[in-house]
Amino acid sequence: MDSDDLGLFGPGSVTWKVHEEPILIVAGLRSLYLQALHPRAIAGVAQNSNYRTDAWGRLVRTATYVETAVYGTTAEAEAAGDRLRRLHGRMRATDPDTGQEFRIDEPELLRWVHVTEVESFLSTARRAGLPLTDAEVDGYYTEQRRGAALVGLDPAGVPGTAAEVADYYRQVRPALRMTREAAETAVFLTAPPLPWKLNLPARVGMNLGPARLAYFGVAGTAFALLPPWARRLYGGLGLPTTELSADLTVRALRLALAALPQRWREGPLQQAAKERAARLAPR
Repeated sequence: MDSDDLGLFGPGSVTWKVHEEPILIVAGLRSLYLQALHPRAIAGVAQNSNYRTDAWGRLVRTATYVETAVYGTTAEAEAAGDRLRRLHGRMRATDPDTGQEFRIDEPELLRWVHVTEVESFLSTARRAGLPLTDAEVDGYYTEQRRGAALVGLDPAGVPGTAAEVADYYRQVRPALRMTREAAETAVFLTAPPLPWKLNLPARVGMNLGPARLAYFGVAGTAFALLPPWARRLYGGLGLPTTELSADLTVRALRLALAALPQRWREGPLQQAAKERAARLAPR
């Protein structure tokens, strides 16, 4: 039965182990800072997305897609991938350097988004304290080739180990830089409009309310978790102690999130997947 299908990964996979971590909300933000450094990728977003007027709606839709790919049934994951491919297939953008029109579902761009996302998930979870062996790290990247296939990539052309991811970054770095769109996106990611329920009144004479200060902390941590070469492309932001302070902060945040009730930490698709797994487990 489709309702008893464990999806693309299932219990025992490294993917489920990594995505069990609520700290991945920081990883998602880190990946966006990183993705913005690719001129064509960020041009495609800027010219096709309403992220400035619907930032939180876009975040929810992206998070739902990731959760569906990880925890949905195979049919649900494939249907989500099909919708995304059809959406991307209709989109075009103009290259900021050449003026040429390009498709935003070019393999080069899809691969960049995929690698930065999964590398952000994995590296953030590890730096937050999730114990993973080197074999599990490679296993995660290999498993995530299934997710790459959902968006239309050939799995064989997607990095499947930590060494391959590092090599991919070395190859793509010469094409990366901070464009105007990247700078504007980074500023927006650091200080987006908050949902009205969270936009609590600030003290008189100040622009920072409690929710804004909390978000600044999360955004600052996500930025500090970027690879040093990426921070340098943003203008060398960060002190020599940035790496250590980022590790300490993300570990503390992971402990705080782990203390929340389980129903707050797990989405409905994740809960449903665990229920299916328990139902199918050998008795």
